[in-house]
Amino acid sequence: MHFLYPAFLFALISLAIPILVHLFNFRRYQKVYFSNVQFLKEIQEQQSSRKNLKERLILAARLLALTFLVLAFARPYISKNSNTNAGAQRNISIFLDNSYSMQTLNREGSLLDEAKRRAKEIVSAYSMNDKFQLITQDFEGKHQRLLSRDEFNDAVDAVKISPRSRTLQQIIDRQQNLLTTQPGASRSIDVVSDFQKNITNGQPLKVDTGIHVSLVQLNANTQANVAVDSVWLLSAIHRPGETEKLVVKLHNYAGENSTKIPLKLSINGEQKALGGFTINARSIQTDTLTFSGLKPGWQRGEITLQDNPVTFDNQFYFSFNVKQQMPVLLIDGGTANPYLKAVFGADQFFNANRVPDGNVDYAGLTTYPLIVISDVKAVSAGLSQQLKSYVNKGGTLVVFPPADADLASYKLFLQRMSAAYPEKLVTENIKVSALNLQNPVFKNIFEDLPTNPDLPIVKKYYQLSNSSGSNENIMQLPGAQAFWAGYNNGKGKVYVSAVPLNEDFSNLPRHALFVPIMFRIALLSGHDQPLFYSLGHDETIETTPIQSSEKQLLKLIKGKQSIIPDVKQQEGSTLLYVSDQLQETGLYELKKQDSTVSVMAFNDNRGESDLSYYTPAELNKILPDKGDVIETNKGSVKDIVSQADFGVQLWKLCIILALIFLAAEILLTRYIPIAIGTDKTIALQNEKSPSIHT
Repeated sequence: MHFLYPAFLFALISLAIPILVHLFNFRRYQKVYFSNVQFLKEIQEQQSSRKNLKERLILAARLLALTFLVLAFARPYISKNSNTNAGAQRNISIFLDNSYSMQTLNREGSLLDEAKRRAKEIVSAYSMNDKFQLITQDFEGKHQRLLSRDEFNDAVDAVKISPRSRTLQQIIDRQQNLLTTQPGASRSIDVVSDFQKNITNGQPLKVDTGIHVSLVQLNANTQANVAVDSVWLLSAIHRPGETEKLVVKLHNYAGENSTKIPLKLSINGEQKALGGFTINARSIQTDTLTFSGLKPGWQRGEITLQDNPVTFDNQFYFSFNVKQQMPVLLIDGGTANPYLKAVFGADQFFNANRVPDGNVDYAGLTTYPLIVISDVKAVSAGLSQQLKSYVNKGGTLVVFPPADADLASYKLFLQRMSAAYPEKLVTENIKVSALNLQNPVFKNIFEDLPTNPDLPIVKKYYQLSNSSGSNENIMQLPGAQAFWAGYNNGKGKVYVSAVPLNEDFSNLPRHALFVPIMFRIALLSGHDQPLFYSLGHDETIETTPIQSSEKQLLKLIKGKQSIIPDVKQQEGSTLLYVSDQLQETGLYELKKQDSTVSVMAFNDNRGESDLSYYTPAELNKILPDKGDVIETNKGSVKDIVSQADFGVQLWKLCIILALIFLAAEILLTRYIPIAIGTDKTIALQNEKSPSIHT
């Protein structure tokens, strides 16, 4: 048994008081004279042994009542831990879940309001001298300190719903970071949450030795919920006035079917599509929405669901840019290729910029969605490195080797991007044998493909090597040899042709398929910013290069809210660090002074949309040995936490026993007929007037 306040045990010295009172409480006999003994009606005699027994019982009752009263103030308890440091200051870290799921309602109101009450109950189980840390999903710096009880309660009252969502291991690691800096004090961790299944992957928690963990699970009601998980556009390049197709991924998180869920698509505040959808229980469904009539500039998109009672994930924001023109960079060996010039000059949407291989502006490569390199005899090491970086970041590169290619330089150049390279020149009159119609390049090119299409004729070609990367053939030669193929590298793609754009090699430059294939490659290219970002996940945003200075700061603006992100320039892009500054979903304008550089969409983390919860038995499986799962519907959280952290507390029992022995002392002294000091002894004297000594 241990004592929380062992200093009170010094009060046991007071047990000497009733003993002294008992020893010195002798009453002198009083002489009373009677004229005649006949006035004494009845005299009751008491045995001396009975008198002594009663005196001792009263003394014992008084001693025991005082003993248990002193013990009650010393707060005795039976601890589960043999090494408990009784009486030492305790440091308690309490996590208060304020994620979106805590907005749901139960019998006691919102889960967040109940969590605040439970956190205050936990604090009330400890001493006024103990210190407390408050942790929320935001991981704010101001919460990295210890608070008094009153300061903690004030901090709890200020907690609001947050878009952040952390794993349980991240939460406990954060709590341990502060507790480990306080050596010598007893340490405890309490986590107050609804414990959605997204909070952990089911693996056992890693907790430092000497730290007790309590998981306080709130009683949450499982509710039906449908949310938009993601969206994407089928076209990589968006042209003014063209028809766009948006794919919407809907997720039903409930265990029952959801029918006729209304969905509305708005672009720039104008409704573009409206529909109702039925989704099976616990399933994902994709639907395609078609819209058109877009003007050049940034498009602000919003999808709205009508799904009650869970509403925090009923909006989904996205943004994209409709360009007036698409820039294309043509790199050659010093002489412009007439076929490429004709292809990109046929449509005003393409803005082709030609440059010799020795004058390439490396810093501006990322501004081009598509780069075509042709008729370059040898690719320099510098250009090779820059083009590799360009493709890795999402750019599209098309390579046409020259008639007199330096095969060694092309091997080094293409091999680094996991693409096939020309190995040797083969002179042979053959014909392209097949088109890969499953390749995205051929999508929407043919209205009706003939049985025996006219395919390019080849006089001589470069035999391409086998690539270690994924190969997506556009055209094939007999024997399944690649004639024109695409290779993925990083976020981008490389297309390699087996022939130069030279009629001495093939009739590809003048073939009817050449122009539509180049257009499709161009329209599928691009490394624009994502349609949306997720709060709490995407804390670093990579954009195209933006030059800024102390006088020209970049700002993210939404209405009256203005955020200045940290900016870091790197080769080919600009990094924006928003950290935890963004707390609201919506569409933000990235501005440089008064000009809008881009529009960015931020959405909530959809992990909170799945309102399924762990059971207490499942939580017990992931807890270490020194841990407890506390259910709020199983009694007072204050008492449960006290017992879980301190052990079995005995102060209430001591109070009860003190009252029992006090009542016993009263019964012995007041309601038993003969009490100490009231016995009468008769003494007859041989005098004229008999007397009684009392």
